[in-house]
Amino acid sequence: MIVVTTDEIPGYRIKEVFGLVRGNTVRARHVGRDIMAGLRTVVGGEVVEYTKMLAESREQALDRLIEEAERLGANAVVGLRFITSFVLQGAAELLAYGTAVRVEKE
Repeated sequence: MIVVTTDEIPGYRIKEVFGLVRGNTVRARHVGRDIMAGLRTVVGGEVVEYTKMLAESREQALDRLIEEAERLGANAVVGLRFITSFVLQGAAELLAYGTAVRVEKE
């Protein structure tokens, strides 16, 4: 599966457009991570606990997007974007979306 943020893929032509595909996940903060993050704000530096949680969330959302595109018969996704939104206090959604297409080499 080819996944790009651009609207076109160099060396390929779009043969069929399947439409919007998306994958999302909602994650809540963890008390243990909050304690460690709080300590990091005192001493400074990267908040590794949240960096790891966000990286895992992006991967899960992207995996779900790819699964949806494959179910439609696509072999690529163009125009990939990520967006986040707060769902409730201490929880956020991470959404990946793009356009599922079938491409072939030029």
